[in-house]
Amino acid sequence: MSRYLQDARAGLKRAPQGMRAEITDVNTEGHRAVLALPTTYMNESGQVVQPLVRYYGVELSEVLIVHDDIDVPFGRLKVQWSGGHGGNNGVRSIAGSLKSRDFWRLKIGVGRPPGRMDPAAYVLGKFTRSQRPDADVSVYRAAEVIQRFIIAGGEDARQFAGELND
Repeated sequence: MSRYLQDARAGLKRAPQGMRAEITDVNTEGHRAVLALPTTYMNESGQVVQPLVRYYGVELSEVLIVHDDIDVPFGRLKVQWSGGHGGNNGVRSIAGSLKSRDFWRLKIGVGRPPGRMDPAAYVLGKFTRSQRPDADVSVYRAAEVIQRFIIAGGEDARQFAGELND
C-alpha cells in the first residue's frame, strides 16, 4: 500500500452531520481534497456521495468515484469521465442521487467471473493466493492515480492510469 494511502487511512474520522462515511482531509502538493469511505452498503453509495458533494460544495468535475469493474481486465486501471453504470449498482446509486452521470470514475479491474459464476458473488469473493500480489499492486497504483487526480485533474489522471497499464 502506498504511503499516501496509508496516511489517508490512518486519518479517517466520522463524516459531519451524520453522513454515513468516514472521511479524511488530505493536502498533497498544495492541493486539498476530502477522501470518503462510505459506511453504507455499496448499492447505497449515492446516499453518501450526494450529501458530501453538497456539504463541501464541490463541482461534479472534481468528484472521483473509485470502484471495481468486471469489464476491465484484472489488475488494470481505467479513468473515465461520465458514462453509464455498467451494471455497477454503487455507480447507479451515485448517478441517481446526483441526478447526473457526469463525474470521474477510477475503475479497478477485477476481470470477468469464471464460467457461469454470478458476477455479484465474484466481486464479493476473496482474491486467490495467486491474485493477491497483483491486487496489492493495483491498490498501490490506484492510490497514485488518486493523488494525480487531486494534483492535476481528471484528464491527467486518465493519461497516467493508461501509462501504468503499459
